[in-house]
Amino acid sequence: MTTLEATVGVRRYTVLAICCASLLVSVMDISIVNMALPAIRDDLGASTAGLQWTVDAYTLVLASFLLLAGSTADRFGRKRMFRLGLIVFGLGSLLCSLAPTIEALVAARAVQAVGGTLLNPVAMAIVVTVFPDRAERARAIGIFGATAGLSLVLGPILGGALVDSFGWRSVFWVNLPIIALAVLFTSLYVPESRAARGRRFDPVGQLLVVLVLGSAVSAIIEQDAWRTPLIVTAAVAAVLLIAYERRREEPLLELRLFRSIPFSSAVVIAMVAYTGFGAFLFVTTLYLQSIRNLSALDAGLCLLPVGLLITVLSPLTGRVVGARGPRLPLVVAGTALTLGAIASLGIGPATPLPVVLGIFLLFGVFLGTINPPIANSAVSGMPASMAGVAGSLASVGRQTGTSLGVAVAGSIIGTAAATPADPQRFVHAEHIVWWPTVAIGHVVLALALFSTSRRAHRTVQVDRNA
Repeated sequence: MTTLEATVGVRRYTVLAICCASLLVSVMDISIVNMALPAIRDDLGASTAGLQWTVDAYTLVLASFLLLAGSTADRFGRKRMFRLGLIVFGLGSLLCSLAPTIEALVAARAVQAVGGTLLNPVAMAIVVTVFPDRAERARAIGIFGATAGLSLVLGPILGGALVDSFGWRSVFWVNLPIIALAVLFTSLYVPESRAARGRRFDPVGQLLVVLVLGSAVSAIIEQDAWRTPLIVTAAVAAVLLIAYERRREEPLLELRLFRSIPFSSAVVIAMVAYTGFGAFLFVTTLYLQSIRNLSALDAGLCLLPVGLLITVLSPLTGRVVGARGPRLPLVVAGTALTLGAIASLGIGPATPLPVVLGIFLLFGVFLGTINPPIANSAVSGMPASMAGVAGSLASVGRQTGTSLGVAVAGSIIGTAAATPADPQRFVHAEHIVWWPTVAIGHVVLALALFSTSRRAHRTVQVDRNA
């Protein structure tokens, strides 16, 4: 290897490290903030709805603007938009740390998410661009994907340690030095790139997407007379979105992709599976800290086995998907989620902690085996020109599901989450959450079989020829 080749190689992996750092802080921000929810509730006097919006303001904005972020970076330059995303994310983190009220915190979380939308999809595009060799690109994408698993391991532990030592505001401070270094090294090392031809903007489609997702989640969270108008708004916006996007040559939402049963199933599985994940993370955090009276750090350590299972099982599952297809991992994931939800129905205020941790392991198996088959099914068989859009839609499904999971779980728990002095009331409400989660497990199992059938594979071939 020449000196020049070595230098180029070092530069590529420096770019990969920058992209992984951005993924780490943006993904970790979901789980790390969950660990701070009880402290935020106590300090700001937040209601259950306020805690829900603290999480959902982030995931909902991510889901709403992921598709726009990718096309914007393709048009105006990936380095430029990635750096802008880092700056906005850092600004949002600073505003979160200074928030005097729960309303200000929710607004700052939305700002943070605007930056986050320009990090994950754009970072992946940058990685693909700087690693033109297929073998090197595969290794780089593997490292990039493993970072997401690492963030789920570190998030609860780091969040718990920070909350216990420095208070809940510190979970946002920790982003600032990482973002500052990432902005500096992006300016120095990341090359500029853009698509040969960027997709046209679709402002009407974007507005309708925001109305659909925002109204649906708000209708679940809000408990007053605004619920019915919000449901009607979401339904009308959904009908208008489909009708409008079908007539556009370059729509924001590529409806043609949904002709493929594996792709459609992947998006649905992503949404329902992450609804279960969002509910699990929201309920479990409150249970461990408010009912079991664990410190934030101890609660984070209780979730460590879940994160480790994700880190270990995700690459192994990827190999299984590559060798045998997505059916087996999806069946394992659906079964683990179903069993975990059923077992959670027996958790009470005094359930031995080892038993609780054993039940958590089932959720770890579920989360460790669900992502690789979703990613594979979303892009498998798609034309190269559509692969990025297909992958982005699967990501939208994940973020939408997380938002819905938090919204549904919080609405079911209601005021019980704000009155931890009554453990039995909280546990009774928590058990109600697990019944829809059992149903979600069955949906994953059903789609695992349906989406991998011969009939489903034929629809992929038809879509490629369309």
